[in-house]
Amino acid sequence: MNLYHLYGGKKIRNQILHIWFIFLFINLNVHGQHQEDTIYNAIDVFVENPSAKALQNLTNTEINFWKNPKPKTKDELLAIVVLNCNKAYYENKFGQTEKAISSYEKAWQIYQKQKLSNYDIIEFCLKPLGNLYTVLGDYDSAENTIKQYFFIINTSKDYPEAGKQKFAAILNLSNVYQSSGKISLAIELLEGTLKTEQLSNVQKGTLLNNLGNNYILSSAGNLMHPEIYQKAENAFESAVNYLKNEKEQSENLSNSYRNLAILNRQRQQFEVANLYLAKAEKLFFKTTNQKPRKIAKLYYEKALLLFDQRKYDESKKQISAVFKILIPHYSPKNIFPNQNQLYAETVLIDALDLQAEILFKQNHPKKALNAFKLSFYIEDLLMNGLIYENSKIITQIRARNRTEKCLLIYDRLYQEESKIQYLNEAFQLAEKTKSGILKGYRSNIKDASAKEKQLIQQFQNVNTTIIKEQQKGDLANISKINQLIKKQNNFMLSLKKIQSEKLDFIPENCDLKGLFSKLEKDKAILVYYFIGNENLFYFTLQNNRINFRHIYIAHRSMLEIVKFVDYFNSADAITNDISGYNYYGKRVYDLLQLPSNVIYKNLIIVPDGILNFLPFETLITQESSTTNFAKMHYLLTDFKVAYNNSANFYLNSKPLSNLEKTVLGVFPVFEKTAYELSYSKKELESIQSNFKGKYLENSAATFSNFKNNANQYSILHLSTHASSGDIETPASIKFYDQEILYSELYNLNINPDLVVLSACETGIGKLYKAEGAMSVARGFQFAGAQNLMFSLWKVNDYTTSVFMTDFYKNIKNNAPYFEATANAKLDFLNDKSIPNAKKSPYYWSSFVYYGSISDEEKSNNYIFYIISLLTLIGLFLVFNHYQKWKIFTRFSKKRNTKK
Repeated sequence: MNLYHLYGGKKIRNQILHIWFIFLFINLNVHGQHQEDTIYNAIDVFVENPSAKALQNLTNTEINFWKNPKPKTKDELLAIVVLNCNKAYYENKFGQTEKAISSYEKAWQIYQKQKLSNYDIIEFCLKPLGNLYTVLGDYDSAENTIKQYFFIINTSKDYPEAGKQKFAAILNLSNVYQSSGKISLAIELLEGTLKTEQLSNVQKGTLLNNLGNNYILSSAGNLMHPEIYQKAENAFESAVNYLKNEKEQSENLSNSYRNLAILNRQRQQFEVANLYLAKAEKLFFKTTNQKPRKIAKLYYEKALLLFDQRKYDESKKQISAVFKILIPHYSPKNIFPNQNQLYAETVLIDALDLQAEILFKQNHPKKALNAFKLSFYIEDLLMNGLIYENSKIITQIRARNRTEKCLLIYDRLYQEESKIQYLNEAFQLAEKTKSGILKGYRSNIKDASAKEKQLIQQFQNVNTTIIKEQQKGDLANISKINQLIKKQNNFMLSLKKIQSEKLDFIPENCDLKGLFSKLEKDKAILVYYFIGNENLFYFTLQNNRINFRHIYIAHRSMLEIVKFVDYFNSADAITNDISGYNYYGKRVYDLLQLPSNVIYKNLIIVPDGILNFLPFETLITQESSTTNFAKMHYLLTDFKVAYNNSANFYLNSKPLSNLEKTVLGVFPVFEKTAYELSYSKKELESIQSNFKGKYLENSAATFSNFKNNANQYSILHLSTHASSGDIETPASIKFYDQEILYSELYNLNINPDLVVLSACETGIGKLYKAEGAMSVARGFQFAGAQNLMFSLWKVNDYTTSVFMTDFYKNIKNNAPYFEATANAKLDFLNDKSIPNAKKSPYYWSSFVYYGSISDEEKSNNYIFYIISLLTLIGLFLVFNHYQKWKIFTRFSKKRNTKK
């Protein structure tokens, strides 16, 4: 029975049928054999006449198998693996991609859990599974799956066709790296393989196609780098030379011509591009049994080339062909597919996005928005199927690119029609892509079951262990990593099963009425930024109105923002160029169009992109020639500034605790080491003298002690070292006994009023426009912290202790946290004992406050006092009435006695 494989069909089966009949008579487990044979027969019947409807017969066969209470043999379980692999293959063929993934996942889970063998699980399960993950944008799952079978190939001495499978692993892994933005890794992998491995001409041509694509992506489509394009062209032409004389390589050679067409399209050499694409199409259809998705992808590329040539009607015809191929019952009479016909498919997203751009070019902006809305719908379907954070971030980035185009359309419609609804819809769309993963996590974790929470924690713990092992570089234990990936994969599949049974998460719209009401109550203005690829958008919310503007930024404007941020790279950058700082501070202030001459002095900023690293308080509102830092005109002197990740976070901020403020302080100090923080002791003494709490000092400042006490105090203060990491290394924070990655903080499950991260770069990390920085602060936000203070660069030990002393004095005097932050900065500037050089914005502006600005604690206290007072009055009246009643009773008794 184990001789039967995925594509065996009747021919192989007839050759071994007589062996099965003999085996039927000598096998003691007659019923078990019947079960196994039933499964293989069902597969045979299905493969003879496969159809989407007939897939249900395979499903019913499996259901009946699992219903049978008898113990399952390994041969029976292997038959179920084969059944699921067959089912997945045809589910994918019939456009049921998500179902196909589920069937492959089930097959792989059974195969490894039951330790089965004698089946090419790589060829018939893991390879197609990895490819399908890539198609749906689940790049982390794809990467892990490919690495698993790559490990199997390299560690199995007698694996059949190991060379072929190793090549497939390298090719597929390079595709995943390319799709997930890890272009340098893809180029390194491909160049290394081409130099060191013994490859056939076909394999060389295939890898060169991939390499050329990665060269193009490495330049981000920038025509200013002709040498990169030359390298890409050389790679594609070399691929043609390797493939053109090889038999049965029509599809691979077609891919080379398609790549050359894309390259020339980007160069706007359309005649050449058309010739190459015509060659590609001719070769493409020489290959029989092309999958619908591949055909649709070719038509999309034709549509894109026609669009760039401004042949919009012809381009629309190609898009209609894409819909007809991918959507059953699609009618070309309709402009758009029906939403209920759509499913998770990236080619459909590409086609709809292109359709929207054509409609906009043809002056149909509202229809363009409708097409984009359908793309967003599919994007949500894709997002709901993802578990890994990185894959979600990549999906969200793609959604933001579409958001930018929609915002431009809304702006145009508002200019033409002056309808407020366009401003509201534009704001809602921008908000949808702001910290969407953090919002989604917080929303889902509230309703998660105990089992789901446990799986999430286990999943994240394994992920952290993998990252730490990978950071060892050449010393990393590959076998250990593979075992960890297997564990993580199992947790991922279990999570997918639980989450598939829940309603899909759709980001909520922001309650604009509630938002305006809260701003009025807080006496605040909200300035909200969205940075696209080419535009910077501003939303200013005040007086129950949204103001919406944008500027084109793909030129000098963004360079000026970067220049200003660069002043905070070192302590000397500002002091060595005070006039330059003044100039760029004013330029960026004007560019960011911040409010002036307003009644309200509370300013909430929702930054985006590089603006996450910009301390707005330091912007210059009025340029001057002074070199006295205390006398410069900062935004700080006009507004008390608080930041937030999104409008919804600000709107839904929870009330602060009414209880007495207590502090859990973490002060490793690191005495007598290269990491010693000498002024951290002064910081400790200052806070300790004002607030009750628990202070973990030196060796007591361990991560486990922090975790065990974190839920018992209203303020968590960590005075230590931290790092922003880099592209490969995640952000981290040091405790006395260990360094903790930001993602390890996700599972803390804390609910403090405030987290103060008195350490370097706690708000800095790998930056994504959509989600912000992957920083230590983000780790605490995932853990449940609403209000945080953190740093944007390497802070000075002494000035930090001075700032923190003033900050906590303000809190002691009942100032709200955001106000205490602003006051501490002003106190620092006005402190005559601090020399002018130390009053540089570098020293006082590193710490920023993210969170609520409502003085809810005081208002809650007032309510408490009012209730208490009313209770006392009530008790007094009752007591007074009781006393009168007693006197009256006594009097009555006496009067009766006298009678």
